[in-house]
Amino acid sequence: MHSLKAGSRVVGTKQTLRALEKTKAAEVYVAKDAQQQVTFRVLEMAKEQGIPVVYLETMEELAKACDVEVKTATAALIK
Repeated sequence: MHSLKAGSRVVGTKQTLRALEKTKAAEVYVAKDAQQQVTFRVLEMAKEQGIPVVYLETMEELAKACDVEVKTATAALIK
């Protein structure tokens, strides 16, 4: 999780999906308490591309890991 703060990343489902579409995501982070309809496509694309998924307990925890103030459902580490 240290790599989320230090590395190049995108935060939020829309940005994460964009990174996956452009095959630029190296690792995907998903909050377990996020709505399934929000995370479903991200998880599907990550699985299709063989990208590792790291689960965090809450959206608040993921936001803190990304060093942002707004809760977030997904984030991605960029290659």
